[in-house]
Amino acid sequence: MRIAYLPLNTYPEAAPDRAILAAVSFATALRCGLQVSTFAVDVPKTASPIGGFLINVEGMAHAVEERSKAECARLQTLIKGAARPELDLSIANHKAVLGAAIGAAATEARYFDLALLPMDAETVSAQEMAQSLVFGAGVPVILVPPATQAGSVNHIAIAWDGSRVAARALCDALPLLSAGGRISVVTVQDEKLLSGSGIAQTLAASLQRRGYAAEPVNITLDGRTIATALQDLALSAGVQLLAMGGFGHSRLRDFILGGATKDVLSDPRLAVLLSH
Repeated sequence: MRIAYLPLNTYPEAAPDRAILAAVSFATALRCGLQVSTFAVDVPKTASPIGGFLINVEGMAHAVEERSKAECARLQTLIKGAARPELDLSIANHKAVLGAAIGAAATEARYFDLALLPMDAETVSAQEMAQSLVFGAGVPVILVPPATQAGSVNHIAIAWDGSRVAARALCDALPLLSAGGRISVVTVQDEKLLSGSGIAQTLAASLQRRGYAAEPVNITLDGRTIATALQDLALSAGVQLLAMGGFGHSRLRDFILGGATKDVLSDPRLAVLLSH
């Protein structure tokens, strides 16, 4: 049994409830077990420069910690109430020093098969968590926006440019495809110089030889960003999961992202698998 990992940071804000519930439903659709980890913030105690005479620093820190702790309890109750009986669910709570939750989640994710991340365009902390896991966990990461439809993954699309990270994304996505499902191999013709001509056709033929129902799809940007073009195609074709290579690198936690990776992290519109 595959086990999916779902980390939920509660400071400064948690992901929206709708996105969290969509992630829980998606784990069920993938026939995964689910490990949920909530992270309560631990604010280091610091003395006020004026001795706390005018500002009760310790009291403010305690209030932040209590709100975070209460949000962890609320999210655990929300998930337990929404989980279907067939979902093998486990929930743990952790306390992480201010700013350390995303690193702790990336480390913990390595003990599972994949990570599910509730996402929306407005929650900055969710995007920071996604960057940390995509580039630091070593497992595939699936971004799950609130609009994600629960159901079997019968159709996946792979954003194909012949690169190493695209190949990694394909290998990570194939085990999630339902038996008899379809694969669209998508290349964007006018975004960058591709590694060769006819690469979508070549991959589709290789997948067909392995028994998959695969077809090549070539698209152009037509003034859109690459993330928008890929997601437009996926949504119009009824794709349940878009798989992409995550481009970027990290240095002391400063991430420089490729354009497609940055755009899809900021506004995913369907479930998107990112591998690095």
